[in-house]
Amino acid sequence: MLAIGAVGFAPHAPVTFKSGIISPVYVDNRTLPYHPPQWHRVIEGFRDLIERESLEFDIIGGIAVGGVPHSAALAYTLNRPSIFIRQATKEHGKGRMVEGGEVAGKRVLLVEDLVTTGESSLHGVHALRQAGALVEEVIAIVSYGFSEAAKAFGGEHVRLRTLTRFEVITQAALEMGRFGPEEKATIDDWLRDPRGWAGRQGIA
Repeated sequence: MLAIGAVGFAPHAPVTFKSGIISPVYVDNRTLPYHPPQWHRVIEGFRDLIERESLEFDIIGGIAVGGVPHSAALAYTLNRPSIFIRQATKEHGKGRMVEGGEVAGKRVLLVEDLVTTGESSLHGVHALRQAGALVEEVIAIVSYGFSEAAKAFGGEHVRLRTLTRFEVITQAALEMGRFGPEEKATIDDWLRDPRGWAGRQGIA
């Protein structure tokens, strides 16, 4: 992720997430399909995770749009059915949230590229459950590890498993010289309290 520029550190030019959280860092896993060697490593990582944790499922689903390339590639690799979940119902056609095939009574393994607050993932979980699917597992490339996300997943009885932790990425970036100890301290402060960070920095 660091090698292909999928992770950016900009403490002095923060970005605003969909959730409203202002952040000195960002992760853009949408660039992964442009870099086959790194993308292959992610898909193989998902396959290893599934085998290691003995995850059982009938269908692999992806959250549009970020999770779809990874879920589709993983489903192709494992020779499993693939579906995706829209962010909103189409205003034309059949008006479905879940696209690709029927999920009623099926176990769906949901794939995300990144988990922040968990809102997007749980949106997909709710849509799948409304369609009659059984959803208990979400796998993602990385999560920021926010406590509110853990609480949200726990409240819906969904287990989140990731290929790596954001703290591992920041430590690797420090060792690679992408930023210094002062910048890392800023990022660590954000991770401890992401919603309060901007106020402490005088940004909001």
